Order: sequence, then structure tokens, then C-alpha cells
Amino acid sequence: MREDWLTTDREGAVYLALHVHPGAKRNELAGLYGNALKVRLTAPPVDGKANEALLQCLANWLSLPQSALILKSGQTSRRKVVRVQGLTTERIREILLAGS
Repeated sequence: MREDWLTTDREGAVYLALHVHPGAKRNELAGLYGNALKVRLTAPPVDGKANEALLQCLANWLSLPQSALILKSGQTSRRKVVRVQGLTTERIREILLAGS
């Protein structure tokens, strides 16, 4: 099965394609949304609060320090790409899809 939401580069970093829904009732993973993983966040989409909450939630869900995550694109969009260091694609898939 092809999963466009989860890719790897030559250095071993994993990239997550995410569809973010800010202003939700709770922080949660909401399954696949096209070729992205949908994430609902309570933070509002103002002044980077949703981006900050996204990185914090992902770090918590993946049990990684927040410094292992970098928002690579989508700073002002619902469609975001986050770079993750320290876990394999298989482990990330296992953790995030189990939580959705």
C-alpha cells in the first residue's frame, strides 16, 4: 500500500504530510485525509499557535523531544509537512495510525 503522507529522505529523516484542523474541541489524530494524516488541534490558527501546538502534540504522541520535529512547509496553510528525526517510518506509522 502506498502512503504518500509518510516519506523518507536519503539521510533517514521522515516527512509527514498533514492536514491540520485548528480550533477543534480536542487534540487528536483523525485518520487519513486524502494523501495526508488529519490532525485536529484545539489551538487557534493565529500567531503560529496552531503550528506550535502541532509540533508539541506530535512530539508527545511520538515520545520525542520537540527539537526532533521541524515544520518544513505550510506555516500558513492547513496542509503542512513536518520533518521527524529519530524514528523509522514503520514505527511512526504504527504509533500515529494506532492513535487515529
